[in-house]
Amino acid sequence: MTRGRSVARKCAMQALYQWQLGAQTADEIEQQFSSGEDLDGADKEYFSELLRECIAKHVELDALIVPHIDRPIEQLDPVEHAILLVGAFELSARLDVPYRVVINEGVELSKRFGATDGHKYVNAVLDKAARILRSAE
Repeated sequence: MTRGRSVARKCAMQALYQWQLGAQTADEIEQQFSSGEDLDGADKEYFSELLRECIAKHVELDALIVPHIDRPIEQLDPVEHAILLVGAFELSARLDVPYRVVINEGVELSKRFGATDGHKYVNAVLDKAARILRSAE
């Protein structure tokens, strides 16, 4: 299950990156990902949930991120923004996923796809958000 979710997160991050840059709908992006080999090994339901919920709730998710960043949200690197959207969604809506897993997955994605020290930034932002959203954990 974990591997499938990791692949789903990676695909959701890539799909959200694409969504930020283009004018495509969640349906169009999901169709595009589903027709290729992108989702091989992914938990497809989890991918769909991440993609659709992050797009539908991006304003609320951005509001969870904003207190923890040092610049306007529009200035975030699109890859890091996509990772932070997935992380904010999981921290706020998927209480079945331990906060350490959310942070670790975000850090790993930013090491692979983000800017040079982007993983440190993602780690700091998600850690601060987790302290508020998951204070009980």
